[in-house]
Amino acid sequence: MDDLPISAQLTIAQDPDADALLSADPFALLMGMLLDQQFPMERAFAGPLKISQRFGTVDPGAIAAADPDTFADLCATPPAVHRYGRSMAGRIQALANVVVDEYGGDAAAIWSDAPTGAELLARLRALPGFGEQKAKIFLALLAKQLGVAPKGWTKAAGDYAKKGYRSVADVVDADSLQQVRDFKKAAKAAAKAQG
Repeated sequence: MDDLPISAQLTIAQDPDADALLSADPFALLMGMLLDQQFPMERAFAGPLKISQRFGTVDPGAIAAADPDTFADLCATPPAVHRYGRSMAGRIQALANVVVDEYGGDAAAIWSDAPTGAELLARLRALPGFGEQKAKIFLALLAKQLGVAPKGWTKAAGDYAKKGYRSVADVVDADSLQQVRDFKKAAKAAAKAQG
């Protein structure tokens, strides 16, 4: 496990064991972000702990090498790692393959030597399952909570760099989690009213 340069313990999953894993293991954190879609945020970020408990590790090399059907079963077994456990298992393995093939199995290498925010955003966007918005949110999470703030990160992260409670990047306790939920709910309502 590679330690992240963390100034504080992450509290995204709202579970001490899950948050300890997210704080200690860069690939676990990356997996949590991948799982954060169409699923409650804290449950998505608790997913890596479930995988660790069931699979025995969150090592990207071991996950990439796992039998896809066996790994999908592991992710889909209730309580599932995600609402779409089987399909997310494939995405997790695709992400693990990229980390192994392009970053030598070290997820932190994606961000540890990124010279600029734009370069880091490009690296994140190139990951399986990371679109523009997810990449910007993860960039903001790295900068706001882990101190990984390459030059130009605020421009690269866009609105997610702003102060407030917009995304997982701003979740530091139960209260901030609720404020992020409220923000997202209001944004959805505003978008629906315009559409």
